[in-house]
Amino acid sequence: MLTRRAALVQGLAGGLALTVAGRAKPASAMAAQPGTPVAFKVPANATDCHTHIHMDPAKFPWFEGRTYTPELATPREMAAVHERLRLKRVVIVTPSVYGPDNSATLAGMKARGRNARGVAVIDNRTAPCELEGMQDAGIVGIRLNLNTGGNNNDPAIGRARFEAAVKRVRPLGWHIQIYTNLATISNLKDLVLASPVPVVLDHFGGARAELGVDQPGFADLLQLVRSGKAYVKISGAYRSSSNAPTYADIAPLAKALIAANDERIVWGTDWPHPNSAPPKERPVSEVTPLFQLDDGLLMNQLAVWAPNSETRAKILVENPEDLYKF
Repeated sequence: MLTRRAALVQGLAGGLALTVAGRAKPASAMAAQPGTPVAFKVPANATDCHTHIHMDPAKFPWFEGRTYTPELATPREMAAVHERLRLKRVVIVTPSVYGPDNSATLAGMKARGRNARGVAVIDNRTAPCELEGMQDAGIVGIRLNLNTGGNNNDPAIGRARFEAAVKRVRPLGWHIQIYTNLATISNLKDLVLASPVPVVLDHFGGARAELGVDQPGFADLLQLVRSGKAYVKISGAYRSSSNAPTYADIAPLAKALIAANDERIVWGTDWPHPNSAPPKERPVSEVTPLFQLDDGLLMNQLAVWAPNSETRAKILVENPEDLYKF
């Protein structure tokens, strides 16, 4: 009988074999590749702090409770993106379409080797021995999705979920990553300020570009960053803005966050750019195409938000080294 550790290793090896085999995908299922060269000098060991892997559902089944079904996005495609962007390190985050099953994330990490770290999704059934196995594989945090409607909009439930997460990850030295909105961040502010573990807030903390730096809740986000108790990912600009292709209206938010505390800012592509909010009439089982964004063009915005090369080195290298334990 396989031990849990042996089963984990065998599962990782199977995922890697799938990647190496390079199973063909339909042209319509290809994830985006950068079209614009990076226009600034990328420092050594630069990190993409927010990505996802979508593997063959025959081997890595989708979560039955998901709200959409994405196209596939493999470790090989991701590696090609990072080669073009001159990014060496990566953080792979388990997306909602897998629920608390982190097998695809672990397979993607295995394919990328020692330059990969992961952020898992867990639930009450995730055993301590599973957490230990994931830690050995390079998982360094868990993600809470408090932005999916329903009970997650209840402030008391959001606080309870955060406090439960702290208890689970504190013995492991992990962080808590939260996908949410500014209203929820304001509700959690006191808990984050008192948290014994690092807290990471996804995608500009859910701030809306068109509302600017004076929008409700953004001052609380800045306070958390300034205090050093929270990191913010300046990632997924397309989630906060409709001003494609450069999403220039997000610049004031990015600059304000960096100015608040450049030691608590990390950057990510959000590759492969899943459309997690497809039209309501689309059946959950129907594949929703990935957004075809130019990550080279998007990465060049970092030089607009942080013109100083030393600041960019903090965001791309030093801060990720501290947070993700590279």
